Amino acid sequence: MALLPPFLRGARSARSPERRSTDHLPPGLPADDEVLLDVPDHRLGPALVGAGRGEWAAAAGLLAATRAGAQWENRDRYARRLAAFAGARTEWFEEWRSAAPDDPDALLVAAQLAVGRVWGSPARAELLAPAGPLVSAAADAVPHDPVPWRLALDRARGANAGHAAFERLWAEAVRRAPHHYGCHVAALKYLAAYWHGSHRECFDFAEPAADDAPPDSLLQALPVRAAFAYLTDGCGAAVSRARLDAAADRAVTLSARFAAADPWPAEIRNVLAHVLIRLDRRADALEQFRLIGPYATSFPWDRVSDDPLGLFLLARRELRTLPVLPSGGHGGRAHRRGH
Repeated sequence: MALLPPFLRGARSARSPERRSTDHLPPGLPADDEVLLDVPDHRLGPALVGAGRGEWAAAAGLLAATRAGAQWENRDRYARRLAAFAGARTEWFEEWRSAAPDDPDALLVAAQLAVGRVWGSPARAELLAPAGPLVSAAADAVPHDPVPWRLALDRARGANAGHAAFERLWAEAVRRAPHHYGCHVAALKYLAAYWHGSHRECFDFAEPAADDAPPDSLLQALPVRAAFAYLTDGCGAAVSRARLDAAADRAVTLSARFAAADPWPAEIRNVLAHVLIRLDRRADALEQFRLIGPYATSFPWDRVSDDPLGLFLLARRELRTLPVLPSGGHGGRAHRRGH
């Protein structure tokens, strides 16, 4: 296995005391102290502030709006973030469930919370069993919503479900939203975990999905997710450099469709920057960091470091001096198979 570039090691020391200066950065990048991790967008922010005050009305209104407008990608993102907040501070969410036990949006957050809460446990497969009724309740509450089916796919993966069972859930998910990014990422993760490093299977899934999706669909970034998994996993048969570059090129084209410093595509751009660095495409990586602006995201940096923000900042800082990675090599250690 190829060694990691230095910036992917020892990321805990990435943030220097002189964070306000931009002297150490390539031009066009915000100063370190202007960069924030996992910043909520202008719609999610007020809902999280309200939840922090113990109020659930803003969160309920936000998810209700995504449901009414069939904004499934937003609904998926917001449900994840609200569930994560509820996992840390439960009072506001318990009041919501008590006041509106049949609210379909509260049911969705409850299902996400139940799956996410036990994901890191060694007994995950067994502990995910009680989440089944909650996922089913969320799916029944809004029959056309694909997000509960993304949750069902995640739960099936965590419970080590067989291929036939997973494919039945997958059919239900794509019937509701053929190009839903969250469901496709769930399937991509299942392929990588179930086949234990069959990254060619992941590319064979991701590339046709992107081909069939509209040019501005987030599915255009699915192959670069497959590339990231390959480059950080360190196992399985080799994937050609041409295939990795094609995945990155497709994501570069998608990234260019969005405004600079936009939080919506921030995670995709963070993944793309990471992949471009590993492919030694320094100029392309630098352009993605400029487009990212101040919006660092935990994923993908938390898959190779316990300090994702520090690693993001160090990656920008060291971009001009990165060593060349062997082309076609995995270039990374096995990442934590997180949720």
